[in-house]
Amino acid sequence: MPNLTESSIENLTIELLKSQGYDYLFGPDIAPDGENPLRRSFEDVILFDRLKTAVKNINPDLPEYAIDDTIKQLTQIKTPDLTANNEIFHRLLTEGVKVTYRKNGEERGDIVWLIDFKNPENNDFLVVNQFTVIENNVNKRPDVVIFVNGLPLVVIELKNPADENATIKSAYNQLQTYKQVIPSLFTYNEILIISDGLEAKMGSLSAGYDRFMSWKSIDGKKVAPKLMSELEVLIMGLLNKNTFLDYIKFFILFDKSKKEDEKGQSIIQTTKKIAAYHQYFAVNKAIKSTIRAIGKDKISNF
Repeated sequence: MPNLTESSIENLTIELLKSQGYDYLFGPDIAPDGENPLRRSFEDVILFDRLKTAVKNINPDLPEYAIDDTIKQLTQIKTPDLTANNEIFHRLLTEGVKVTYRKNGEERGDIVWLIDFKNPENNDFLVVNQFTVIENNVNKRPDVVIFVNGLPLVVIELKNPADENATIKSAYNQLQTYKQVIPSLFTYNEILIISDGLEAKMGSLSAGYDRFMSWKSIDGKKVAPKLMSELEVLIMGLLNKNTFLDYIKFFILFDKSKKEDEKGQSIIQTTKKIAAYHQYFAVNKAIKSTIRAIGKDKISNF
């Protein structure tokens, strides 16, 4: 992969995602002042029109105001703690959003799904580069953001391997800065990715640099060749539509533990944990084996 630059790595990332069936839009084009504005302001981190279209498609029997209430609930996740906000969103994403509405004179409760986990192709996958966000008068522009149904689920920060000062660690540090100054983008984040085009690592919102991991297999059957870039393996192995949604649904959790603060008082600390590639493939292999075993015995004991 000769003549690597940050721009060429960005283009490679986009092309790899397009090969997985993602749509692509250029961030400045969809900005409020762009040629095809999909945002009312630079503070908007959700692509609301795409979200509403997708939610209506996934939940066709719900009235319009129930869908509007669903979207409103997403925008009202605003506790002082970013990890807490992220946990609230993850629960809404994976368990559905509870709404009530009146039908035929009766009040009904229902669950609105933001993603069709059973049918990956029934979702809107989009990659956007140079996505400018302004929050509290601070202007930042993450390199690549992946949206599913208008929700910014993945942020990718890239660095040029030819620049000795722009390491993959500096990409991690850049994400930590983003979390501080444009936290609204990360309320809806599921996975963070850092790469220099060759090396690539993924981690959770709360993970330290030492917890960021490579994704080393595309199919789970064998480790990818060493000459293959880690970025390509990660995109092909994790961010293909089926694996990506399965991973979000079942392989992300929030762990709570007691800690003592500086004053010696007990506090509850929440850590977001995401599975490593070998854990993901091992669990799914075990599940498939169990299903085959049940099928072979024809569940005769039930």
